[in-house]
Amino acid sequence: MATAAKLQHLREELARLESALVAFSGGVDSALLLRVAHDVLGTRVVALTTISPTSPGEDTATAVAVAHELGVEHLLIDANELAIPGYAANPLDRCYLCKDTLYEICAGAARRRGITVILDGVNADDLDDYRPGLRAAAEHGVRHPLAEAGLSKAELRAISRALGLPTWDKPASPCLSSRFPYGTAISIERLQQVGRAEQSLRALGFREVRVRFHGEVARVEVATADLGRFADPGLRRAAVDGVRAAGFRYVTLDLEGFRSGSLNPDPRPRS
Repeated sequence: MATAAKLQHLREELARLESALVAFSGGVDSALLLRVAHDVLGTRVVALTTISPTSPGEDTATAVAVAHELGVEHLLIDANELAIPGYAANPLDRCYLCKDTLYEICAGAARRRGITVILDGVNADDLDDYRPGLRAAAEHGVRHPLAEAGLSKAELRAISRALGLPTWDKPASPCLSSRFPYGTAISIERLQQVGRAEQSLRALGFREVRVRFHGEVARVEVATADLGRFADPGLRRAAVDGVRAAGFRYVTLDLEGFRSGSLNPDPRPRS
């Protein structure tokens, strides 16, 4: 199905809803969903964003700005995943624990406002990745309109650009907990450490960057096109200094470059 037909299908499905609450992260996917939902439903759609120590502050600022620009009612609710029993131990189902809490918050807000359905920004590509949060969505009856329409990430970026959304080329920005290998304990201090390290690298012009936490070692992932920049001694020194200032003792560069979900288990069956 062509992208235009998928977008039309998305609009038609949203038009069937009485009202909707969008779990809104401020990323490419949920921003497009919110835009289209607002186009179709008007004031019958509400956005909800949780403010959490696991969420990069820049993402919350983007969510606030986009919702304001669209003229959508935007709920900001404090949340702390580290208070969820078992979350800080960083088990394989960590994302399930997080999403279960998020959707419970969304469900409460929806009930108070008489909203009939909760939507999120899961796209068609996400269905092939390791995503324990999808189980939580199913348990809470959360719908994935973008995935239902068969829209891929590339298509969502193209549509967002055509619609003039400022998020169209925003790099993916999952929660900071994704920087920790499963089984490595997560704390506020460690989340802040990773956040500071990534901010220092973005200040050097790296848009797509992850600092993976391995104790005293920071494993830095940047886009493969940016790997060559580290041949510059001055930039390399600045990168090392910034990451060390965040609290790491050793700084390593992953020569494979940035890979989304590089710490996830491989979802494909093994022979």
